[in-house]
Amino acid sequence: MELIKTKGYGNEPKVVLILAHGAGAPADSTFMEELSAALEQEGIETVRFEFPYMQKRRLDGKKRPPDRESVLLDCFTRVVDQVLSDCGSGSRVLVGGKSMGGRMASILASRREGIDGVACFGYPFHPPGKPDRWRTGHFQDVSCPMLVLQGTRDPFGKPSEMAGHEQELEGIRLHWLEGGNHDFQPLKSQPQTQKELIVAAARETRIFVDERL
Repeated sequence: MELIKTKGYGNEPKVVLILAHGAGAPADSTFMEELSAALEQEGIETVRFEFPYMQKRRLDGKKRPPDRESVLLDCFTRVVDQVLSDCGSGSRVLVGGKSMGGRMASILASRREGIDGVACFGYPFHPPGKPDRWRTGHFQDVSCPMLVLQGTRDPFGKPSEMAGHEQELEGIRLHWLEGGNHDFQPLKSQPQTQKELIVAAARETRIFVDERL
């Protein structure tokens, strides 16, 4: 499996975030490229990879639905094991990702040790238009610190929809990006750009690392 690593990864990094892609876009999408660059500027090295279904899409160009959860987690696990082996005990290793990638990261962190933190960028709390199908049942099993960066216009989970889920979200740091959608794209009337919201998300990730890890 090919890994996309930032330059400082091979030089005894202090903080590494294994960054998984979302359901529909690959590891080198514009969003993932800009997020990785912004995190690197904050001293957080990243490792990106692709789940099996996306690897197949890269080979033949055919769009496929995501693999079963067990396949996704097995792939994620292998990347975590490799990064832990590469970096040793001197690095803080986080898992995270965009949308589905972040969800898989949080599920993985609820089931295994050796992970120092979780950072999710646009968490899919529920499918759009289906707030009754909540996806946070495993949150209380995540034993390491967890951060969620969420746009206030995200159809996968808006601020008003968090009511009633306080117990599940207890202990999770949830930071809202004003006006951002699921891709952190703000309203045209806002002074901030999408790139600026991505940079803000990276900065909040650095603060989270410094304060909680």
